[in-house]
This record gives sequence, C-alpha cells and structure tokens, in this order.
Amino acid sequence: MSEEILYSIALRKSPLIGDINFRKLIQLAGSAKEAWHLRKDLLMKADGIGAQIVKELGNDDYLTFAEKELQYCEKNNIRIRLRHLNELPNLLSECEDAPAVLYQKGNWDETRTNLSVVGTRNATAYGRSFITELCAELKGKPVTVVSGLALGTDGHAHAEALQNRLPTVAVLAHGFHRLYPAKHRALAERILADNGALLTEFNSSQDPNPENFIRRNRIVAGLSPITVVTESAYGGGSISTAGFANQYNREVFALPGKITDRYSQGCNMLIALHKARIIVSRQDVIDELQPELTPQVGSLFSPKEIPAKLTEEQELLFCAIRENDGIQLDDLAVHTALPTHKLMPLLLQLEMDGHIRTLSGRQYQVT
Repeated sequence: MSEEILYSIALRKSPLIGDINFRKLIQLAGSAKEAWHLRKDLLMKADGIGAQIVKELGNDDYLTFAEKELQYCEKNNIRIRLRHLNELPNLLSECEDAPAVLYQKGNWDETRTNLSVVGTRNATAYGRSFITELCAELKGKPVTVVSGLALGTDGHAHAEALQNRLPTVAVLAHGFHRLYPAKHRALAERILADNGALLTEFNSSQDPNPENFIRRNRIVAGLSPITVVTESAYGGGSISTAGFANQYNREVFALPGKITDRYSQGCNMLIALHKARIIVSRQDVIDELQPELTPQVGSLFSPKEIPAKLTEEQELLFCAIRENDGIQLDDLAVHTALPTHKLMPLLLQLEMDGHIRTLSGRQYQVT
C-alpha cells in the first residue's frame, strides 16, 4: 500500500499530470507503480498523454520528493487517500475532476450528511446571523458542516458548527506544512479536537497560491449534496463553488439581499440565473436536507390523493411524481410526454402550492 501511495505522490508531483491525466495513466497501466514504469511507446498511445508527460515519468526527483512526503505524513499523522483505490469520501469520488490524492488530518463520521457553507471574506452581520441561526437549528442532527477555513464566512461557519456540537470539515488551499490564515490555527485545532477534519489535495511543498483556492472550492462543493452561499460579490470565490456544485448536479441555495449591498449581488445573480434556489427561510435548507437525513422506506399509507383544482397537465405531472418518488426532470418529460420548457412552470406552480417539493439533483417528491 505505501508503495502505491509513493508512486501516486510522485506522479502528481509533475505539473503536467493533473487529476484527469492521472486517471488516464491508471486506466492504462492498472496502478500508479505500473504507470511509473510503463514503456514509453505504450504511454504515447494513450489519449491525451503527450511526449512531455512521457518525459516526466520516471523522474528521480519526483520519486525522491514522494519518499520524503510519505515520511512527513507518517510523522504528522496525515492519512493519504487515493481515488483509484476508492478511498475518497463517496460524494467527492463521483466528481469527474476529484483529486487523485487527498491528504487528511483528523477523522469524522462520514455517514453523516455534509452541508457546505461558503461566502465572502467580508461577511456582514446579515450573513453571519443566518449561519448562526442555521447551525443552531441543525444542532442534534447528523450533519457535518464543510467550508474552506478562510476569514469571514468560512471561519464563522466552522466556529458556529463547533458551538452547536456539529462536526466540521475544513478544506485547505495548501499543504499541511503550514496553516493559512495563521489567525485560524486555534480554530483548526478545535476542529480536529471535536471530531472534525482538515483536508487538502496539496502536498507539503505547495503554498496557498491564488489558483489553489479555486481548486479548493471544487472539493468544498464535491463533498456535499447541498451548498449554501450566504454572501458574495459578483466575482467572489463563492461563485466558483456554486458553479462546481451545479456542474456536479448538486443543490445550491443562495441568501438574497438588497441590490445595493455589494456582498449580496453575487447571491442575487445566482438566483436570477437559476444557478441557486432562493432562501426564503432557514427551513428551506433544513427541508432540503431532511431526505438526506432520513432513510427512505416504503410508505405504510395510501398514496396521497390528487389535490383538487389541478389543471389536466398539473394532474398528469402530480401523478407521475407520486408514482415515481424522487423522479428527475428528464424522466418526468418521458413519463408525461411534456417538453422540458413546459414542465418547469408547471413544477414551480405545484411547488408554490405546496403539492410537491424539489430534492437535491433536480428530483421531485409529493409532500
């Protein structure tokens, strides 16, 4: 096992071998060790593996670094999780661009449901109070709060989770040789002490460079079925987190605000572009989490009656959802023979009238 970890770290040390090319090499060779020693002529036949990447393989400097990295991790109680050995958290492993190598400090109960909470470093009282009240209402539920340990919203989300005895996971934009921001060192220690974890895809030679934060954001989004954006300017990093969550077909919620408030403009934009669902109350998020928290069992009761005063198309849609709990939008179009552009306003009206609810991943269920 340590040998496979060693060669995995050596492969990812190359700046030309990202997570996608790493997967291609594993698919071609079967393991990181075999990829490292694979014949050059066979490597050249792999799609997307060019001469420069082939030249990088077998570089003794990368292997020497990997040996030192492995020793560093063993000394500092850092767990190394490999995607190709199915060791990543379940939801993260579903993402096409999930990290090939994930470093972890601490342990958390991965059977709990993750909720990612992100927002601006310049958090206002409005955004902070929403997080405070949301975490208070989640107290006692099997939820783990995920964020990025940054100043502002992230730090507040971690702190409020701890305050309410909710485990929390922080995803870093650098290796474990340092802690950024240094101001959050004590917070990071509390996270580890209270059954939480610190995660990063970066090795101990990698500092918190600007591009690393975007890469970090995809892991924050990938770990959870639901991402909540409390506050963001137009170009805020949280917008990228929401984008990754959309890409992974995960649910996104955004807290609306005044159009004149800079740190609400990004959230308002996400809502306007249908990239996020509007948060009308904290209960919206809790209701969305509930199916994730409650094991799905067969109903002991008769099917819900068709509500009165539905149009013919609404009734058709309601029955399809009732008979296919958790049905997705594309399948609804097949079941009802209605085009998608016609389904959306019908679904919205049924939801507004309280007859159905939307689950994560654009799935639908009768209430």
